[in-house]
Amino acid sequence: MTTTSRRDFLLSAAASAAALSLVSCSAPSSARRGANERLRIAQIGCGGKGLSDMNACAEMHDIVALCDVDDGKASNARQEHPKAAFYHDYRELLDKEKVDAVVISTPDHSHAVPALIAMQLGYHVFVQKPLAHTVEEARVMLHAARKSGVITSMGNQGTCLDGFRSAAEFVRSGAIGDVTEVHVWTNRPVWPQGIARPKHIDAIPPSLRWDLWLGAAPYRPYAAGRKDSGFSGYAPFHWRGFWDFGTGALGDMACHVANLPFFALELGAPDWVEADTEGMTDETAPKASTIRFGFGARNGKKPCVVHWYDGGRTPPADKLPSEEDRKGLRSLKEGGFLLIGDKGKLFSPTDYGESYALYPKAQFADMKAPAQTLPRSPGIHQEWLNGILANKQPLANFEYSAPFTETMLLGNVAMRLGRRLEWDAANLRVRNDADAEKFIKKEYSRGFELIRS
Repeated sequence: MTTTSRRDFLLSAAASAAALSLVSCSAPSSARRGANERLRIAQIGCGGKGLSDMNACAEMHDIVALCDVDDGKASNARQEHPKAAFYHDYRELLDKEKVDAVVISTPDHSHAVPALIAMQLGYHVFVQKPLAHTVEEARVMLHAARKSGVITSMGNQGTCLDGFRSAAEFVRSGAIGDVTEVHVWTNRPVWPQGIARPKHIDAIPPSLRWDLWLGAAPYRPYAAGRKDSGFSGYAPFHWRGFWDFGTGALGDMACHVANLPFFALELGAPDWVEADTEGMTDETAPKASTIRFGFGARNGKKPCVVHWYDGGRTPPADKLPSEEDRKGLRSLKEGGFLLIGDKGKLFSPTDYGESYALYPKAQFADMKAPAQTLPRSPGIHQEWLNGILANKQPLANFEYSAPFTETMLLGNVAMRLGRRLEWDAANLRVRNDADAEKFIKKEYSRGFELIRS
């Protein structure tokens, strides 16, 4: 394959045949690398979370390429790694640079396309949460990971905490019995939701490549924040509530707060999803929502319903440990999760599950921890990097995190339709509502098409 054809594919993403040809020439070796080998890493998205992702990887490995659409947001990363090649367009970076691994820390709508290109080139990938912007993207990314054989991870760091893994061991040991009810809640959104599209148009800042920031999303004019509009500008943060760019409170936090229940209970795909909302608009996620995910019987376990709450909503008081039992813990409104089994409850007042307790307290006062069945982790980034060197998938790899993300994003589909959905996971469709298709998938701007093959 010529250099020209490869460049044309990467810059237009329009020819699936060219994409397929990349796999045969670029697939990674399955051989173990040396434990002290330094990996060549490209960082896509250099501000905010991207900067901390980059720094975590740079402790033992080499950052050789950087990409960001905003010169201001990239300035610190460029100062720390002045020898790294810098690009505004990730397609150009992936066309020109030869690396071992790619870290993607961009807004939600810009996760899937660079990850898919990187995997087709045989590069290991770390993608910030939520893994994808749509249900379909999560499924496509899983298939690409399987096909390429690269080492993958989603950036939901709670997965690697000792508390998360020990809590999962308690649940799987049967300590609280058969869990049929789960409650998960968050203090999000902490950005504008339930608003209309801004009507004002502002000059694009000289430091920002707005066309590349939009990427796969439909074009819209740039708008900065206005104090009287309830809107604080799309970039760098308030894009989260807009359907074209983000996934709302659910997408932002479910990959953290619902992570332990989903993992410990091995929930898989739901049978149905329903939601009720406050302040829903066509443009953004709602001001508040309650979502219910129904999971059928599996592996000898009874059906289970997972309840999600955001926008200030919390579980019914009679489901929770008493106020006396919660004294000294983080405020309930900050977020947490609760698993209710037929022998007891597991409650965590945290987002990640790093701390938890079993209730009733008297019943579990003398209970010893079950045998350790999950390895402990050096951290989300290090587990991924070590996995590349040892050819071993981390716990947060796409085989786990893609189906998890897919399930959570179904909640957004239920919110947008406002009715109960019967889910056919095998065929990636809603059985009882043809209108769901337009929210399960999306259209892509020219040059940023999804690689579905």
